[in-house]
Amino acid sequence: MLNSDEILEVSGLNMTYDTQSFHNSSLREVFIKRLTLQSTTKNTIHVLRGLDFKVHKGDIIGILGVNGTGKTTLCRIISGILEPSSGEVKLKGECRSIFNTTVGVLPELTGRENASLLVKFIYPKVSVKEQREILEDALEFSELGEFLDTPFQKYSKGMQARLCLSVISARPSDLIILDEVFDGADLFFQEKIRKRITEVIKSSGATILVSHTLDQIRDVCNKVMLLDKGKIQFFGDVEKGIKAYRFLDTGVASFRGEL
Repeated sequence: MLNSDEILEVSGLNMTYDTQSFHNSSLREVFIKRLTLQSTTKNTIHVLRGLDFKVHKGDIIGILGVNGTGKTTLCRIISGILEPSSGEVKLKGECRSIFNTTVGVLPELTGRENASLLVKFIYPKVSVKEQREILEDALEFSELGEFLDTPFQKYSKGMQARLCLSVISARPSDLIILDEVFDGADLFFQEKIRKRITEVIKSSGATILVSHTLDQIRDVCNKVMLLDKGKIQFFGDVEKGIKAYRFLDTGVASFRGEL
């Protein structure tokens, strides 16, 4: 049972993937053994190893780590997209997670039509009246004007990001997970959407933000989680977490003594 100010508790979380590899010495053997499914061995990849942490109301947690260290996998497990190999995730309230700003988009439809579909997909529990209000607000905020009635597939990457981010950022939630969602937006709109999302974050229960942009982590977050080799190497103060992240190339042991 979560305490009154706790929104998320993750305990003993592990995630592994089994892969198969072929051990051969020639192209002929590769061809024969793949056809006959001989001489295969299983390799286990440990993506996440024994993660334990809590997220409280008001937490804005920036997750840092090099590519492939398990950041997105952790977020997908929290949001219910993936099942962990072992461990437990307790969530109080609603979680809205955004991993790809164009997920659910149909390229042949217009921007307006896609925005309408996204509102229904992202905000399924609100009334039809509120969905209509969210749609109108998002379309106006995007500043796409006459381009709203042209096919989405004709949009530049920046225009696609404008439309999708305008819908995504329209309402707060108990827990919001944002995984590199600012990629692709043009510089002018990045500043505009950053201010809007900052307001949404302030109105939400808690936020998890995955980003490689350290200034963004500094500006928005009040805690940092550093993942390395599937483990939490640091969880706490923002500046100390950023410092730890910068020391990753020289090894975890070296930066621990610097904190």
